[in-house]
Amino acid sequence: MNEARIDKWMWAARIFKTRTIAAEACKKGRVSINGALAKAARAVKPGDVIQVRKPPITYSFKVLQAIEKRVGAKLLPEVMENVTTPDQYELLEMSRVSGFVDRARGTGRPTKKDRRSLEEFTDPEFMDDFDFDFDFEGNSEE
Repeated sequence: MNEARIDKWMWAARIFKTRTIAAEACKKGRVSINGALAKAARAVKPGDVIQVRKPPITYSFKVLQAIEKRVGAKLLPEVMENVTTPDQYELLEMSRVSGFVDRARGTGRPTKKDRRSLEEFTDPEFMDDFDFDFDFEGNSEE
């Protein structure tokens, strides 16, 4: 077998959990083959480079074998090669560090820990010992 459908290949190579999700990603324009957007039925062959956009980063994989049957995780190095650039992984780490600042839609309410760390971040430390009792000598009403 020299070619495989892109949605089947991404599912078989464990990039997506289900083939339906893989096909949806193609439909939404998140998958490209050698720089061109790909539909779910597009065929991939060994040597193709596939970019998959999973916000916040874009993963890149080089096809080594065109398969349509799902394989075990230990066999993945024979099927594909991860060629994602290190700067993309830096983006992922940056988004992990920022964490609660830009919460993804649908992740629910912030936890108590999130709230406390947010308050710690927004409340300046020097405000705790600041004395607001000013003595206005010139404006006293006698």
